[in-house]
Amino acid sequence: MNRRLPTAVLTLLLTVGVASAQDSRLPDMGSSAGTVLSPVQQDQYGAMTLSQLRNAGYVLDDPLLDDWLDDVGQRLASVSAKPQQHFTFFMLKVREINAFATLGGYVGVNAGLVLAAKSEDEVAGVLAHEISHVTQNHVLRGAEKAQRESIPILLATLGAIIAAQKSGSTNSGDAASAAVMTGLGVLQQRQISYTRDNEAEADRIGIRTMARAGYNPEAMADFFQTLQAWVQMNQGDLRAQVPDYLQTHPLTLTRISEARERADKLEAQPRAFTSFTPSSNPLLPPDLRVLPARTTPAAKPGGARFGFARERLRALSASTAAQAIREYQQMQKPGKPLDDGERYGLAVAYQQAGQYAQALQELQPLLQTQPDNLWVQVTAGEAESASGRIAESDRRFEALLSRMPTRAAVALSYARVLAARNTPATGARAVAVLRPLLADHADSPLLQQIYARANEIAGDPVRAGEAWAEAAYLDGRPEQALVQLNNLKKRPDLDYYARSRIDARIAAITPVVLELRRQGVRDEDVDSGRLGFGIGTSR
Repeated sequence: MNRRLPTAVLTLLLTVGVASAQDSRLPDMGSSAGTVLSPVQQDQYGAMTLSQLRNAGYVLDDPLLDDWLDDVGQRLASVSAKPQQHFTFFMLKVREINAFATLGGYVGVNAGLVLAAKSEDEVAGVLAHEISHVTQNHVLRGAEKAQRESIPILLATLGAIIAAQKSGSTNSGDAASAAVMTGLGVLQQRQISYTRDNEAEADRIGIRTMARAGYNPEAMADFFQTLQAWVQMNQGDLRAQVPDYLQTHPLTLTRISEARERADKLEAQPRAFTSFTPSSNPLLPPDLRVLPARTTPAAKPGGARFGFARERLRALSASTAAQAIREYQQMQKPGKPLDDGERYGLAVAYQQAGQYAQALQELQPLLQTQPDNLWVQVTAGEAESASGRIAESDRRFEALLSRMPTRAAVALSYARVLAARNTPATGARAVAVLRPLLADHADSPLLQQIYARANEIAGDPVRAGEAWAEAAYLDGRPEQALVQLNNLKKRPDLDYYARSRIDARIAAITPVVLELRRQGVRDEDVDSGRLGFGIGTSR
């Protein structure tokens, strides 16, 4: 039986609100949004969705790309209609063009969307649109509405999946996937009749958010035109499908022109946040005029880094490293060499293929012309370490770390390099490098995995076991996390503080496991006793 099928079902259950999150018939005043699902529940469902997507192998966790996407997203979120709303941005390795927002402010972006974009501003336009769906309660209303209207569709879908599983045929996985897509298709059709108003609202507020964050508000319309041109170019090609993004975000000429007009009007108006405003604080003099906390952005976003982000994503989202190398070889044409970003992407592809000498050869010119480029420096340090040039790698990473001690992309990359050497000394150094990140990045499965391995080789099996369990939980395997934690509790050398930490995590994870079981989702490895791991392994 395909163990991914329950995951697909859960993902459908948890994201069904996104598929039908466009109910414009509910008024803003007196709306029930937030009365059915509390903020804590919304965040829990969003986190469960992300963990299950990870478990299914869709999420691309990469320190540099995560750092870039989070920087773009948080820049926009901080000037959104609800700057206090927590947002989590994550990348999916799927090359179809799509992006979505779900409960709790979780926003996913497909690799295909970034590859189709021509600038960081265009990606920011999509993120600003999805952020607006969250801040305007479109997602929450849709999720609460789904509880009332979508259960028959979900039950029918579940029935089709169960039937496909029981058929025992080699095509049962395909049949189940088709059933899931049929359910989503029905929900999307139900969505279309009331999507226009909310899409227009998300466009309008998103464009304003882009301008506040320092991005070009015209870029949203630019990306719409890019998608429209893509569809027109592929008309008549039966193999080409309408991008998923357009199925959930219908695109018309009117929508493009309206986005363009809004951007033009916004640019023509004086920026309200650049002027002084009267203080509303009753404790201050009434004639005192203060400058808002956030004025113009600290620096113009985007620029050259987008080319490096896009090409790293191209290399890491390819089906194989060899396929990525072939893509870049096909991009090279007589008289048109690869640009800096593309050359960097080729170096990443070589590195993924284990061809470190070739990777460093491609990186060398970039190191000379762009010595402060973080993407190039980190990738060079990784390639140097893997090829045996340990001293050079350590000097490069230590220099980066001295400048940016809490930069997640630097610390995670360096700690991973250190842990790969598998010595007590490098393990201890990796633990020290990662420790400053634990407070703000504990929800990163990549951090937990590297931290676990570092503690393991440094000689701290208890911390290693806790981190392995946390990594399993974040990867959508909470039952395995519970097994690991309960095994860890049996150790005779636990002190009071470690036992208290473990008990607290068991108490927190148990309700999640119970909810998954209520949804019919179980971990087959746990049920069958095939776990084959102990404390100190991630799976």
